[in-house]
Amino acid sequence: MPATLAFDPAALPDSSGHFGRYGGVFVPETLMTALAELGDVYASARNDPAFVQELTDHLKEFAGRPTELYFARRLTEHCGGARIYLKREDLLHTGAHKINNALGQALLARRMGKKRIIAETGAGQHGVATAAVCAKFGLECVVYMGAVDMERQALNVFRMRLMGAEVRGVEAGQKTLKDAVNEAMRDWVTNVRGTHYILGSALGAHPYPMMVRDFHRVIGKEAKAQLLAREGRLPDEMVACVGGGSNAIGFFYDFLPDRSVKLIGVEAGGRGIRRGEHAARFEGGRLGVLQGSKTYILQNDDGQIELTHSVSAGLDYAAIGPEHAYYRDQGRIEYAYACDDEVISAFQLVSRLEGILPALESTHALVHGMKRARALRSDQIVLINLSGRGDKDVNQVARLLNVKL
Repeated sequence: MPATLAFDPAALPDSSGHFGRYGGVFVPETLMTALAELGDVYASARNDPAFVQELTDHLKEFAGRPTELYFARRLTEHCGGARIYLKREDLLHTGAHKINNALGQALLARRMGKKRIIAETGAGQHGVATAAVCAKFGLECVVYMGAVDMERQALNVFRMRLMGAEVRGVEAGQKTLKDAVNEAMRDWVTNVRGTHYILGSALGAHPYPMMVRDFHRVIGKEAKAQLLAREGRLPDEMVACVGGGSNAIGFFYDFLPDRSVKLIGVEAGGRGIRRGEHAARFEGGRLGVLQGSKTYILQNDDGQIELTHSVSAGLDYAAIGPEHAYYRDQGRIEYAYACDDEVISAFQLVSRLEGILPALESTHALVHGMKRARALRSDQIVLINLSGRGDKDVNQVARLLNVKL
């Protein structure tokens, strides 16, 4: 592995929103002005000490940052290899890392004078986070969610509605996350003057991948300082689940220059790497454009988006964030996948050994992180991002295990 990077993370994306050949802006003309305004407002806000301080205060007082770094002693003993640490984003208000970005974008919406917020959601955690910040700031909130996801994440649908959000079910297509994004973008085109779209992952047209990454960088910054304080060293390997890739890019970003640290993103292997049975973009995808960005996409020879599947609604998406695609090409981040049956087993194991119910999305990272720990020495460290908690998944797991509640 080269001692220095062949790229400068701080210089990415370029002025047109590209990470090498990935990213960019591929949207209807109607949205170009809104994206340009958002880019300008964000560029101003990120350099405004008052904005930075206000966001920091809300992250502390409302979201509950900093989150803890946790040594998973019993899981480490079970695996019998490297020491396993968990970055506990599951401890955040609303139950996942999504609140970091939702708070940041809500503050930008207020800065732009926009009082109506729309969002998409798959597993519901971004929808819940968006509903929470809209309630906090008195903003109108509409969340689009696929009908299939609404059924398997019914608890989160009710949580959003309790906080005043209107949840609109999407019956088109596969009725999952991709279709929810489509409907949210149609709404934004129609109501662009007074509406801000809080996109929930490091996807879409520029400036979203950059902006969402930056709002989640707090995860990696905290983790680096905490592990240095605890162990006096950096981890040997870091593992995070990757749907669109927001938790992973925030977790990894400040470690990119640290070439001694192996970075691994874990996609959804679903029922296996067969067409329509998974959501592992690097295992069956190709370069294309989807919902505003050029990146790796699961599509057929005619460019039609393929069906996807994952036990976790939050990873069931046909595209991956463009920055992830770039770092894979550069060889800086490796990508693996975990299948549904492995995830259900690990969900039960981690719950039993550590008293922590991980989100099914996060459990993909745990599956691979445990594999890596077994392959390493006892004096080495694997750091896993526990991006969310699994309360939302208990009913679904019970059904899959044929347990009647």
